[in-house]
Amino acid sequence: MSCYFRRLKDILDEAGIEVTPSNKKQIDQAFHQIVGVTYKDCPATWERLKLELIGDVQKRHELVRKLQNVIS
Repeated sequence: MSCYFRRLKDILDEAGIEVTPSNKKQIDQAFHQIVGVTYKDCPATWERLKLELIGDVQKRHELVRKLQNVIS
């Protein structure tokens, strides 16, 4: 679980989300849900997240907004 969290620290910071042991699974499930990948398929989730993040500021902002909505 959450094999990609260390790479998404800036996204989580931007969303105002602090990862704790008690919310880590919920955040991981949220990332899977946002990109439309079955839960616990970390490699596929990371691939889709990279596509959302690399070179597209608008997609990055959308990802942050979606993450905030799912976690709040």
